Amino acid sequence: MRYISTRGQAPALNFEDVLLAGLATDGGLYVPENLPRFTQEEIASWAGLPYHELAFRVMRPFVAGSIPDADFKKILEETYGVFSHNAIAPLRQLNGNEWVMELFHGPTLAFKDFALQLLGRLLDYVLQKRGERVVIVGATSGDTGSAAIEGCKHCENVDIFILHPHNRVSEVQRRQMTTIFGENIHNIAIEGNFDDCQEMVKASFADQSFLKGTRLVAVNSINWARIMAQIVYYFHAALQLGGPARSVSFSVPTGNFGDIFAGYLARNMGLPINQLIVATNRNDILHRFMSGNQYVKETLHATLSPSMDIMVSSNFERLLFDLHGRNGAAIASLMDSFRQGGGFSVEAERWTEARKLFDSLAVDDAQTCETIAEVFGQSGELLDPHTAIGVRAARECRRSLDIPMVILGTAHPVKFPEAVEKAGVGKALELPAHLSDLFERNERCTVLPNDLKAVQAFVSQHGNRGKPL
Repeated sequence: MRYISTRGQAPALNFEDVLLAGLATDGGLYVPENLPRFTQEEIASWAGLPYHELAFRVMRPFVAGSIPDADFKKILEETYGVFSHNAIAPLRQLNGNEWVMELFHGPTLAFKDFALQLLGRLLDYVLQKRGERVVIVGATSGDTGSAAIEGCKHCENVDIFILHPHNRVSEVQRRQMTTIFGENIHNIAIEGNFDDCQEMVKASFADQSFLKGTRLVAVNSINWARIMAQIVYYFHAALQLGGPARSVSFSVPTGNFGDIFAGYLARNMGLPINQLIVATNRNDILHRFMSGNQYVKETLHATLSPSMDIMVSSNFERLLFDLHGRNGAAIASLMDSFRQGGGFSVEAERWTEARKLFDSLAVDDAQTCETIAEVFGQSGELLDPHTAIGVRAARECRRSLDIPMVILGTAHPVKFPEAVEKAGVGKALELPAHLSDLFERNERCTVLPNDLKAVQAFVSQHGNRGKPL
C-alpha cells in the first residue's frame, strides 16, 4: 500500500513511513493511493467476529508490505484487550431504530482510545525495528491528549508533548492528562484556544529544525493510522444491525472531521451507508459548508462540548481532495485561499456531490442540555454533551426512519459533569474504578504563552527523557 499527499507535491510513502511522517512535506495529508474495496459477501462473512479479528480484516490492506500478519494480529489483540467491555463498541438502543454505539470503554473513556491505543503499539513496533527515537507533539481539545499519553506512555523510544488550551478543557479531561507522570510525558497548557494549539503543531511539522535532528511524529488525526483505526467500528456497527444486507446511517459528533471521514471511507470500501450526519456545536464551520457551501473561519467559542471547539477542521482537506478528483494542485490552491482570506466555497457540482451523502446540524448549549434531559427521560440513558449533539442531529436530519440510525457515543458522561448538571437530570456521576482517585492525584503541567518559539524551546529543552535534544 502506497500513500500520497492531498497537495500532490510530496513523495509517495509506505505505511511505516506515513506512520512516522504525519503531515506530508508539502503541507498536505496522506491518503491511500488506492482504497481497498470489499465485496458484500466478504463483509457478510465477518459477522460474529471478535472486534480485534474484524479490525485485522478491515485494516490489513493498509499495512500490507510493512507489518507481517502475525505481528499485526498480536498488536490488535493487545490494543483491544485493554477495553473494559467485551463487545469493545457495544450498541445501546434508544428507541425502535435508533442506536448509540458506545465508544468510551477504553482506558480514557473516549473514542480516541480506539486509534491511540493502536498508534502507541504501532510506534513501539516500528521504532524498535528501526532503532529510532521520535518526539510527539500533539494538540488536544480534550480527549486526544489523555488517549495519546495513555497509548504512548510505555513507548521506550518516544517523548510526548501535548498542547491543550488553558482552562478550556473539562477538569476530568485535564486531570487525565496531567496526573500521568513519566520522564517522557509533558503537558503544556497554551494561553489560547485549540486552533492556536493545532496551528503550532502544523508549524512545527513544517520546520523541524528546533528538534536538532530528531523526527517529529503526529498523534492528531492528521496521522493516517488514526483514521484507519476508526474505519473499523463502522463495519462493526453495521454488522450488528443486519449489514451489509441492509444499509445503515450514522450521526457523528465531529469538529476535526476525522471520525466522520472514517465513515466516508468505510462506505467507499463497500459498506452500505445511506447517510452521514455531521453533528457539531456552535463552532459550526463544517455545518456552514455542508448546508450552504461556505467554509469560512469565524470566532471560536467555548462550549459545553469542548472536544468540538474547533474552527479549522484539518481532516476536511482529505474529503476536498476526493471532491476535486484527487487534484493536489487544486487543494493546495484552496488551502492557500483559506490561509490568506479565511474562507472559500467550491464549485456547485462538487458541493452537490458531497450533499448526496452528508447532512449536518449545529447544536447550541441549550439544545445540548435539552437533549441530554430528553434522552434520559425517555430511556434512562445518560449522554455526554457530544453524543447528545449527535442524537439531536440524527433526529432532525434523518432521511429515512426505515434505515437504522447509529449515533457515535464519543465519550463517557462522567468527563463532562457541567453539561450533565446543567441538563438537570439529577443523576450522580461516578468515575470508573481505575479513575476513582483522579481528583486526589497530583498534577504536572506547564502553562506557556500562545507563542510558537516558546513552545518549541520547551520541547527542545525537555526532550530525550528530560535531557535537551
